[in-house]
Amino acid sequence: MNLIFLGPPGAGKGTLAARAVEILGIPQISTGAIFRAAIAAKTPLGLKVKAIIDEGKLVDDETTVALVRERLSQEDTKKGYILDGFPRTIAQAEALATFSKIDKVVNFDIPDAAVIERLSGRRVCKNCGANYHVLFQKPKKEGICDSCGGELYIRDDDRSEAIQKRLEVYRAQTAPLIEYYRQKGLLVDVDARPAVEVVEENFKKALGLR
Repeated sequence: MNLIFLGPPGAGKGTLAARAVEILGIPQISTGAIFRAAIAAKTPLGLKVKAIIDEGKLVDDETTVALVRERLSQEDTKKGYILDGFPRTIAQAEALATFSKIDKVVNFDIPDAAVIERLSGRRVCKNCGANYHVLFQKPKKEGICDSCGGELYIRDDDRSEAIQKRLEVYRAQTAPLIEYYRQKGLLVDVDARPAVEVVEENFKKALGLR
């Protein structure tokens, strides 16, 4: 089964993707992982990406599409795959359609207010990197890590203003993509607001696995 996962930062795509990998026995593929693997392998495309990134530029559509195409030709994708973070634009979606057939596009739907609550409440240990949440996973002692006693802090990209900006960029990029796949009859919406276990059950139902 060839899947695309869509959803804003904080929707829980990564968590669900890890479970879907186990359920379906197919790899999760993100553009970031593809870039890192190609750079490490020093393939011609990897060297091109490294040069682009080293200059502080964004990797262009043509190069990104070529890397995805190269990755989807590998043996572990024969039974299917989960694309996370690609395509980001209609142009990328149209390019993908020329070399791979998508079965379903899963849109993890969550309102901006819920994302801001989820991400702005996150706290990270400066010492060991453990994650907490002021509402959903409180430390035993406020501001202190249970594991190592380190100080908990708010990452810059978890501040409300930064989250709002990331959401604006995501909505602007992805809204056309959601409509594009909806018109093709490939899109399924999954409510990303409940607990992970509930989202997983809804995901299975949406794909006919229940």
